[in-house]
Amino acid sequence: MSSFSHLWPWIGLGFAAGVLAGLLFGELRGDRTVPRSRDMVWLAWAATAAYLLHQFEEHGIDAEGQPYAFHAMMCETFGFADAAACPVPKAFITAVNIPLVWLAGPISALLGRRWPAVALSFFGVVSVNAVAHIGPALANGSYNPGLVTSILLFLPLSLRALWIALRRPDLGVPAVAATVLAGILIHAVLMLSLKAYLAGWIGEPVLIAIQIVNPAIPMLLLAALTLRRSARV
Repeated sequence: MSSFSHLWPWIGLGFAAGVLAGLLFGELRGDRTVPRSRDMVWLAWAATAAYLLHQFEEHGIDAEGQPYAFHAMMCETFGFADAAACPVPKAFITAVNIPLVWLAGPISALLGRRWPAVALSFFGVVSVNAVAHIGPALANGSYNPGLVTSILLFLPLSLRALWIALRRPDLGVPAVAATVLAGILIHAVLMLSLKAYLAGWIGEPVLIAIQIVNPAIPMLLLAALTLRRSARV
């Protein structure tokens, strides 16, 4: 897993190029009666491409030229200054990122053709992650791995998607609130499970399993909201 933990961000960079090509020239659309920038499916695919680029800044080479820099930053956050001796498994980072973006991103966009709220759900992760990078950077006055893509990609895409959702009668405030809540929940599960692992309460297989199923939270929450509103109608 150690070698793959350094390889997958580069594979993701190739995926990002493919998704970007699809956004510009392909069929990655949902509602063709509106411009791309108002199509929730197109926005979800755009967020997927943005997140793949964001992953490369975090786990490939960051804006300061440091390789696999996010692991060291996370270790320092938990009080382990020496990344080489840090008990945070690299398999944990891999297990977080691949299901969260490579799977949940495309699945949200594809299901969004029928249920736009599910496409919106992916922005819970994107928007909260942007805050998680930009907030500490403002507080500390320093760069962190992932900050550049958070500012240039995550922030404008999230604001656009949430604004479009607020103006749609089939989404509106309930869907936007559920999206943000889902983003907070998924990050809370991630951090709490890692703390439980570091405290010795759970083993690495359980830690990894939690990260694999965690990305389903936003999709399930928004799908439940959609079904509830449909039942009322």
